[in-house]
Amino acid sequence: MEDARTVLVTGAAKRIGRGIALRLFQAGYRVAIHYATSEREARETAEQCGSAPLFRANLESVDEIRAMFREVEASAGPLYGLVNNAARFTRRDPLTMTEADWDFIHSVNLKATFFCCQQGALLMKKTGAGRIVNISSLGGIRPWADHAHYCSSKAGVIMLTKALAKAFAPEISVNSVAPGVILSSPDEPRVQDMIAATPARRRGTVEEVADAVLYFLNASNFVTGQVLAVDGGLSQR
Repeated sequence: MEDARTVLVTGAAKRIGRGIALRLFQAGYRVAIHYATSEREARETAEQCGSAPLFRANLESVDEIRAMFREVEASAGPLYGLVNNAARFTRRDPLTMTEADWDFIHSVNLKATFFCCQQGALLMKKTGAGRIVNISSLGGIRPWADHAHYCSSKAGVIMLTKALAKAFAPEISVNSVAPGVILSSPDEPRVQDMIAATPARRRGTVEEVADAVLYFLNASNFVTGQVLAVDGGLSQR
């Protein structure tokens, strides 16, 4: 793995982030694992990714984001890829939502994604090439009444992806994967309704999301500014 390209995956300790890290490692990339609080799970993921290096950072802090990328450069070498997966999800009535509710979502989902893109691109420009993949959401494409803060943050990620694809070209491509119903419990009535409305008639898998990420990492710089919905066709309904 000495000559493998390094890809940093944020929020890689669990769930979709873990699946992405494992898939990239299987594909021959050298994975760097970011986590915030889930140290035990992060160490388990790192072990399964060939003793991948671990980086802890609170993504609400821009100073900690900058420090993390300095550590990545110092200990993991040149950075080729960045997968901005870390995110938060809550349900709130817009009429009772507080400033703290709003900031809790946007500080990580959108603000941190931008500053990770910024710091990652600065490292990638040193070697002349790079790939950034931002994980957005079906919620950034379709509105959900009780998730206005979340939907707006993920819609922001999609527009940020398009803007940075222009700003970072031609050396660095920036694309987004928008998962649909992946990890939600099928026992919830709302989730059952979403699955019923999905043309594929099922939930997606973490592996399907990870394969979409891998496509963008492997693609040429002629594929940039794109959003790939991995949602069984639900966004087209």
